[in-house]
Amino acid sequence: MPKIAIIIGAGPAGLTAAYELVTKTDIQPVILEKSTDMGGISKTVVYKGNRMDIGGHRFFSKSDVVMRWWQHILPIQGAAAKNDLQKDIYYHRKKTTVSLSPNGPDPEQTDKVMLIRKRLSRIFFLRKFFDYPISINTKTLFNLGLIRIIKIGYSYLMIRLFPPKQVNSLEDFFISRFGTELYQTFFKDYTEKVWGVSCSAIAADWGAQRIKELSVSKAIAHSIQSIFKKQRSIEQKDVSTSLIEQFMYPKLGPGQMWETVAALVQEKGGVIIKNANVETLQTEGNCVQSVTYTDALSGETKIIKGDYFFSTMPVKELIAGMGSIVPDDVKKMSEGLQYRDFITVGLLLNRLKIKNETGIPTNNNVVPDNWIYIQERDVKIGRLQIFNNWSPYMVADATKVWMGLEYFCNEGDALWQMTDAEFIQFAIDELHKIEIIDRNEVVDSTIIRMPKTYPAYFGTYQQFHIIRRFTDTFANLFLIGRNGMHKYNNQDHSMLTAITAVDNIKNGITSKDNIWAINTEEDYHETNSK
Repeated sequence: MPKIAIIIGAGPAGLTAAYELVTKTDIQPVILEKSTDMGGISKTVVYKGNRMDIGGHRFFSKSDVVMRWWQHILPIQGAAAKNDLQKDIYYHRKKTTVSLSPNGPDPEQTDKVMLIRKRLSRIFFLRKFFDYPISINTKTLFNLGLIRIIKIGYSYLMIRLFPPKQVNSLEDFFISRFGTELYQTFFKDYTEKVWGVSCSAIAADWGAQRIKELSVSKAIAHSIQSIFKKQRSIEQKDVSTSLIEQFMYPKLGPGQMWETVAALVQEKGGVIIKNANVETLQTEGNCVQSVTYTDALSGETKIIKGDYFFSTMPVKELIAGMGSIVPDDVKKMSEGLQYRDFITVGLLLNRLKIKNETGIPTNNNVVPDNWIYIQERDVKIGRLQIFNNWSPYMVADATKVWMGLEYFCNEGDALWQMTDAEFIQFAIDELHKIEIIDRNEVVDSTIIRMPKTYPAYFGTYQQFHIIRRFTDTFANLFLIGRNGMHKYNNQDHSMLTAITAVDNIKNGITSKDNIWAINTEEDYHETNSK
């Protein structure tokens, strides 16, 4: 009888854990997924043939393990299958796509590939475009104006000469890194739009985890190096993550990666149960014995036993599901954990009002940005995606512009409580107001709501060690992924927590310290808010 691992959630962490188990061990994974989708927030939503990436997912990592892992599942377009793992994946493709040659099919003939995409993200502020991250160039200087430039330079010089003795909040972190004026110009309002609270109320950990690599000196150095740059490899080892110039991207969106992984897991004996809402965990001593879940379709409650348990569900819900064994202090801390929720409005347009002034060729004169960070203070929208620029296969009609308008909110607040029709009209009016679109050019629209997208670094987050100390006492329970660890991981970090957890089981390592260390080490720091 093989041992069984119960995995709660079919996001990047849960599916990575399942794939690692079926390829490295004889442990059978059973995934319990609350929805019918694979990939969590890394799924691809399809609306009338148009594909949406919820939050935007660049497939780039400083980890060689993750970069190789992705390319094993979906090789880069034009690359030949060179190892047994890739051939195994090609055999899976044979059923629905192309026939096999001795070396596997030509990836040019299949949709199951990664594209190499150019990265361009900019900030829209003062009704003008600025590079993201901020570049020190003539356009930036002209757009900001002489007075702002003098203030930014002076405050940056002062913070370098007289650095703060303590950095307690995110506001302290930003100021210590960029100076007061640059912080107030480009970081304060946008960050507070994302989180809904003052930067002074957010722990400095967020900055240390998300933008540790980014600094004024690195931005200047990168600007100078760009003048003499050569074409870089996809690894870009010598580049801060914020400054990468290209990235991999599944041809049909990020969900394609996780749908492919899910299919491979099932082919290799893994089980995926959809519409499974996990309610409680049953424990005995220092081990979890089983979980109880409700089938959303039948309403039936079921119990499933296992030998190992991986949780990617929100920590608040995990602790609530453990019942009376939870100490009062742990229960109190978990109840105080907070999250930020997310709404994406998909808009299909004939054309944009803003013109492509970059010189980069695009269809239909679309601006070439992947993301546009909306810094304007008179609108609520936080970011804008141009799906055409992530992959041309994301839009059904190449003559149209397919966009994602991203809003950060709290479940139950004024934005969240709007009806779908009200919110879509609100979003259209905002983009019309800042002259990115003409509302009369909108052809179609849709809306996606994603609760608990971002674990927050305020509330009781500062006491999270109390929760971790409790969950770590359960020898066969592994918290992995973004919500599973209440840690703002990107998908590569979430994958690494899963890979590390499976390796620990395989190698008999009982400490979970190396799992919690992911995305705190220098090499793993990320800088994109996604």
